[in-house]
Amino acid sequence: MARTSAGLLLYRWDGAGAVEVLLGHMGGPFWAKKDAHAWSVPKGEYTADEEPLAAARREFAEELGRPAPDGEPFALGEVRQSGGKTVTCFALEGDFDASRIAGDTFAMEWPPRSGTTQEFPEVDRAAWFDLPTARTKLVKGQVRLLDLLESAVGGQGGGPGV
Repeated sequence: MARTSAGLLLYRWDGAGAVEVLLGHMGGPFWAKKDAHAWSVPKGEYTADEEPLAAARREFAEELGRPAPDGEPFALGEVRQSGGKTVTCFALEGDFDASRIAGDTFAMEWPPRSGTTQEFPEVDRAAWFDLPTARTKLVKGQVRLLDLLESAVGGQGGGPGV
């Protein structure tokens, strides 16, 4: 069975009217020293009995430690990542304090073959990025989501409706 995830891409407008997006840096030792293409939309797997939007909201809160801002998300689209996972993404305009995250953790043996299990955050930090920078940070399989967002809301020129 194909693995499916749902995510919520939070966006806001900067003072110059350009779009910024909130991304999370993947936690754990494999990602610790990586920055380029090591960030993700807050997302996670869901099962057939859960609505994708409900899963996206749940995963946002689990990965970042607080719920997404109020508002009505809209369907952004789907992307297929290199590992075969399909990510259904929703976009939501709002603000979020990226300096205050405290999401879920996962356990893994580290160092390898040591017999020692350590806990790591699923997301070790979050930050806001303009779209050109976000394209260099986001894992390659999710970059198309930025194009979809830009098409839906525009990327420059004074914010929505301008």
